[in-house]
Amino acid sequence: MTLIPADSMGTPLTRLDGHAKVTGTAPYAFEHPVTDPLYLHPVQSTVARGRVHAMDTAAASRLPGVAAVLTVFDAPGLDDTSDGELSILQDDRVHFRGQLIGAVLADSAETARQGADLVRTDYQEEPHHTELRADDPARYAPEQVNPTFPTDTDDGDVEAGLAAAEVRIDSTYTTPTEHNNPMEPHACIAIWEESAGRPQVTLYDSTQGVHTVRSTLAPLFGLEPDQLRVLAPHVGGGFGAKGAPHAHNVLALLAARRCAGRPVKFALTRQQMFALVGYRTPTVQRIRLGAGRDGRLTALSHEVVETTSRVKEFAEQTAVASRTMYSAANRRTSHRLVALDVPVPFWMRAPGECPGMYAAESAIDELAVACGIDPIELRIRNEPEADPESGRPFSGRHLVECLRTGADRFGWAGRDPAPRARRDGDWLAGTGVAAATYPAMAMPGNTARIEFGADGRYTVAIGAADIGTGTWTTLTQIAADALGCAPAAVHLRIGDTDLPEASVAGGSSGIGSWGSAVVAAARAFRDEHGDNPVAGAHTSAQPAENPDAEKFALHSFGAHFAEARVHRYTGEIRIPRMLGVFSIGRAINPRTLRSQLIGGMTMGLSGALHEESVRDHRFGHIVTHDLASYHISAHADVQDIDAIWLDEIDEHTNPMGSRGAGEIGIVGAAAAVANAVYHATGVRVRELPITAEAVLSDPID
Repeated sequence: MTLIPADSMGTPLTRLDGHAKVTGTAPYAFEHPVTDPLYLHPVQSTVARGRVHAMDTAAASRLPGVAAVLTVFDAPGLDDTSDGELSILQDDRVHFRGQLIGAVLADSAETARQGADLVRTDYQEEPHHTELRADDPARYAPEQVNPTFPTDTDDGDVEAGLAAAEVRIDSTYTTPTEHNNPMEPHACIAIWEESAGRPQVTLYDSTQGVHTVRSTLAPLFGLEPDQLRVLAPHVGGGFGAKGAPHAHNVLALLAARRCAGRPVKFALTRQQMFALVGYRTPTVQRIRLGAGRDGRLTALSHEVVETTSRVKEFAEQTAVASRTMYSAANRRTSHRLVALDVPVPFWMRAPGECPGMYAAESAIDELAVACGIDPIELRIRNEPEADPESGRPFSGRHLVECLRTGADRFGWAGRDPAPRARRDGDWLAGTGVAAATYPAMAMPGNTARIEFGADGRYTVAIGAADIGTGTWTTLTQIAADALGCAPAAVHLRIGDTDLPEASVAGGSSGIGSWGSAVVAAARAFRDEHGDNPVAGAHTSAQPAENPDAEKFALHSFGAHFAEARVHRYTGEIRIPRMLGVFSIGRAINPRTLRSQLIGGMTMGLSGALHEESVRDHRFGHIVTHDLASYHISAHADVQDIDAIWLDEIDEHTNPMGSRGAGEIGIVGAAAAVANAVYHATGVRVRELPITAEAVLSDPID
């Protein structure tokens, strides 16, 4: 693969959208100026399973300012009802508590909310089941797990390998339901206009992919792609939850269709987000390891049971990272789902890899303790020469360098392996390590267009998204290097379906996929128009398929280090230090890269110690459905966190030599914290989040 020379790339260019954001002039989905809007407030089910028997809307309709009320009995129909999450208001069935069953539209948000409160709903309630149990007799194997991985793998003879092992680990780890909580809630403005009997629809949306929203929603309403325009120039965080449209988008469009000509504004409340826009599935993971006394693995089994929804299947790839992480002659991974009366799970930063690597790297730590081997050394001894799953060589596996660099920076040498060995008054201190991996994915179908203007600037257009990660800046840097100009000579346009096709910002694939399209267009432009183009010269191009994708295993790697301090009497846990060392190819922009890695590590810390969505199984809903009761790491919890990366270029991934970094920062972080808590206390906690009660379950001397 021909790499582009770097001049702008690798420099910490200040965010180009920074001024607009800090001055409040960057419009988010709910803030685009529209004329005479209606405000929507949804009506949600208050039972977890059953049927809507009747809805009394009289009081809501009489409320001054109310323009319309939608119910399951009178909402406009959809052309396609095959998607169980999106086909709302099309029948009277209730599949989970919080499901959308109606809406009130009014001249103000307050009136719409009051109107929704006045709607009275009668149900024919049915028994529901919302609790994940690993022994649920209804568990089943999905055809595949997200996105297209095999559900199970079985290499060698795991049971024989375990039976013959000198050291065995057999542990079960559980992770809770977790919810994405981006600063900007899911929101949209829908405008449905009729012209000569042909609808023209505009949707301002908070999304990670405008083209994904259009391709998903247009068929539901019988629209051709050119009849639905989706815009998202600025997005206030997503973490995966905004990677596809959800039912609230459909509700807004149904309402806009009913009230054609008036824009409909709909922003979910924080509480509504806990029922409507996906979440990380809870998991029960049994991991069995077999090894010699020297710590070398002979058998590895990773079996997962997790939740899906009855209304639509989502199968998370929780055990997939175990297929490629370490050498073992006998390996087995499996996924089983339990379909419950709950909302549909969905992507949450590093779906699958995050909870899966927590369990796997905790088990590796247990093996190191059982073998009496330093946990870094044990990982190094199990380094594979090639990808254990595919047999392909890695494009750049530098995990050992990450581990050794981190150990040196973190002060690992001289660490007493015995738990409870370090004390500072009433505080116990310990350190932990965990490895990380994440695939270097590239999405197909991306196109970029470049045009040279009379002002001497290049307009680079692609329908990409910036969800706060720095796309406005990094794509500009890539374009500048590919065109051989300064970043100031590039005018970037993104976030609009009127621009060339772009994949979703997900799977840490955005910059690699969009950047490859921009480079392809820049090269084609220079081939066609030379280095001195005339005003109006333009070119569009897609990147060629990467031949190295079939020759190499493309993954990023990393090593997390954490120090834990645990109060011996109260069980209070503090994490004064975290360090991450990553192998992610070329850094496009060190400033935004470090921000992404530290953000992921912070989210991993938050998952280790705080985050848990608690469902009341009597009624089927999440009770911790706000930021007062759903705890996330705050400033006092995030102390000394640092992230560094190796100086490298991966010549096999894309013309920039980069790999995605949005998600690897969270992978393994929780395990490093859990392993540090064990080293501090001698208490092995196998359930997240780690609580004071858990570490006090055994007396701490």
